[in-house]
Amino acid sequence: MAEEDYGSFVDWNQMGDLAKSGGPTKVDCKDLKEFKQMARQGYWAKNHKLRAQVYQQLIKDIPCRTVTPDAEVYRDIMGNSATKKPSSHIPLPDFVDGIPLPRYCLKPEAVASAHQIINCLAGQFPDISHCPSLPAVTSLLLHFSADEAQCFEHVSRMLACNEPGKRLLDQTFLAHESGCMTFGDLANKYCTAAHKLVIATAQDVLEVYSDWQRWVLGDLPFSHVVRVLDVYLVEGYKILYRVAIALLKFYCKHKAGAQGGQSNQQDSSKVRADIQAFINGIASTITPEKLLEKAFSIRLFSRKEITLLQLTNEKSLQQKGITVKQKRRNVQLALNPDTFSSEIVSAKEMRDIWSWIPERFALCQPQLVFTTSTHGCSLNRFYSHCEGNEPTLLLIRTTDGDVCGAFLSTDWEERKRGGNKLSFFGTGECFVFRLKPEIERYEWVVIRHPELASSIKVQGEDDTASSEGQNSENHSLQQPEKAAGDLSPFLSTRHFNLNSRNTSMFMAGNVDSIIIGGGEGNALYIDSELNHGRTGSCATFDNPPLCAETFQVSLLEVWGFQDAMAS
Repeated sequence: MAEEDYGSFVDWNQMGDLAKSGGPTKVDCKDLKEFKQMARQGYWAKNHKLRAQVYQQLIKDIPCRTVTPDAEVYRDIMGNSATKKPSSHIPLPDFVDGIPLPRYCLKPEAVASAHQIINCLAGQFPDISHCPSLPAVTSLLLHFSADEAQCFEHVSRMLACNEPGKRLLDQTFLAHESGCMTFGDLANKYCTAAHKLVIATAQDVLEVYSDWQRWVLGDLPFSHVVRVLDVYLVEGYKILYRVAIALLKFYCKHKAGAQGGQSNQQDSSKVRADIQAFINGIASTITPEKLLEKAFSIRLFSRKEITLLQLTNEKSLQQKGITVKQKRRNVQLALNPDTFSSEIVSAKEMRDIWSWIPERFALCQPQLVFTTSTHGCSLNRFYSHCEGNEPTLLLIRTTDGDVCGAFLSTDWEERKRGGNKLSFFGTGECFVFRLKPEIERYEWVVIRHPELASSIKVQGEDDTASSEGQNSENHSLQQPEKAAGDLSPFLSTRHFNLNSRNTSMFMAGNVDSIIIGGGEGNALYIDSELNHGRTGSCATFDNPPLCAETFQVSLLEVWGFQDAMAS
């Protein structure tokens, strides 16, 4: 059949009704408004060959940078694909963030072709640093391509689009992450009931919303996603937001019926998996037409609004330096059990802690710099042994047998800048943890909730710390100022139930005490005799008490980081 010209990669047995050709055989339309309506109504949806030809023309009309790799470039690089069988074992580039290629209705051997195309794109577009939607887009376009080279050219043009104000694919982590925050803005405004459901059921809302693009490009069944692609190639990126909001609305309705309105908070990964499963099976209850109808029923949803939100969120991320996804290799601490000696943790527990620390220190060896069993219970001796070490690891065992501690990014000598006034210092790499009775780490709240970043005013070095031993009226700093118009609606709402004040108070110390974590309480407070302490929730780490709220120190150790290569 004629459709095979554009279907050599397709497993027609998987296509269902889409394998049948019907409807119009050509599109004769010059008016853009009319053409949009044709796309929304599925004018070419029942004819595979016509759909492929429309896609080809739409992509050909995308304004691109002057030098954009085309089909001939692919053929020059890859040679004659007819005599070269691509390998399905070629891994996808790191910038797809581990997202697998959705097969949709491709033949099994076509998956290898898609992998080969994506890796060739990676070589031609070295500036791409984060593009998790690329596998789905490549897979979809391969269904409508005559050969690999044509698919390569089509995806290249989408990546190289340079039309002002138009975007098709996120290509950096900053763009992707701000897109997730923007989706949160839109969900809060246009999908309030579903948004509240996610808040009520998921521990981390932004983690759930980080999948929003994948809901559309990856999780939707082929019959639905090609109808989205029809409109996406005509109208652009905003269609993805519309469809994702519609999916969230349908999911909310599904959960309300299944649970009778009851919802319990659970791990975010479970909520993500539940949404994914719902979207995977959406064809049983919702047609592609019904999905698009819901998507386009949202009023006052403009490209201008999306652009403004996106720019605001990008700015807030840039102000805090959150522009690159921090990828971490699996670095194992090579501890020698025969020589490692701690009275608080075992070698295995120290390896667990080491897996949490910043990667640049992960190859260092732990070096004991202070322990109360040897150096005594004196805060002065604590400071004299710890100064000059950066970073350090604080370990505490209580008389009840609980074990907790903190990774501290900054030299304790920094405390002297405030005189004897208790002043906070340190960086967002600090974290607190507990090992016994159960293991748990609590990072800086902004790492888990980057949408809070723009609401934090960088604290000066004269920030006065709150201490459990001082007047209770001084437990918190005053709320930082928020620049007018500097925050997006998403950032200024309280749907995360987090206090946006005092979220950058990491460590403090004077002659009377040391404090880890501040803002409406302290994660850890230790007195001058290193004998008694207190623990509670604090805004900086959003942690619960790490052990009994009032405790007696049985043993305290401080470990430094020795460069193994320097020794």
